[in-house]
Amino acid sequence: MNPPEQLKSILEAALLAAGKTLSLEQISRMFAEGGEPDRESLRDALDALQKDYEGRGMELKQVASGYRIQVRADYSLWVSRLWEEKPARYSRALMETLALIAYRQPITRGEIEEIRGVAVNTYIIKTLMEREWVRVVGHRDVPGRPSLYATTRVFLDYFGLRSLDGLPTLAEIRDLEEINRELDLREDAPPAGPEGIPIGDDTTLSVEDGPRDDDVVEGSDDTGQAHAVGLPNNLNSEE
Repeated sequence: MNPPEQLKSILEAALLAAGKTLSLEQISRMFAEGGEPDRESLRDALDALQKDYEGRGMELKQVASGYRIQVRADYSLWVSRLWEEKPARYSRALMETLALIAYRQPITRGEIEEIRGVAVNTYIIKTLMEREWVRVVGHRDVPGRPSLYATTRVFLDYFGLRSLDGLPTLAEIRDLEEINRELDLREDAPPAGPEGIPIGDDTTLSVEDGPRDDDVVEGSDDTGQAHAVGLPNNLNSEE
């Protein structure tokens, strides 16, 4: 059995070396068989490590898939300048579609179109599924049996959430512009990520109902962290 301070140092080293989210199961596999700490000891060590990072440029963050060490979003403006790549760009239509799926899941494409008042471009759904933010969880028992969409653990990890309960409430959301200001998803705002670093390409999604220049919002790429937006309703946990 490792002493608490040594265990905390082992976990810190592992999380820094991994450079990604690690689950408790993955962390447990680092130890020799019969010598692995119990879950309570691991959580205690992670809690202690989290406190050690308070007030520093980095933080220990728990998300849906486990734990990761990341640069605090407050410092992303400076850290992002270390990278020349531009952050990925997402249309208003894609963000609104993702928000509706997050808050109204499970939801069909037709229901999304009814709420938004415009057709959902096939490319938007394809992009959300390719990024593994959204998946098909079943089919509505109506003629045509349309697919039901819901968010994934990858979505929760990307947006820095432990569960859907962490989404903003309706009272916190007034309009998309206010959301973009709050969540640093505007074109003129620095993106926030698990490492506070915008690693991505220049992808601007082309959709049938837009976007205009002011309809494009920015986010970080696969290693990035942002926050979802939309109209809360029917918060159901995925998996």
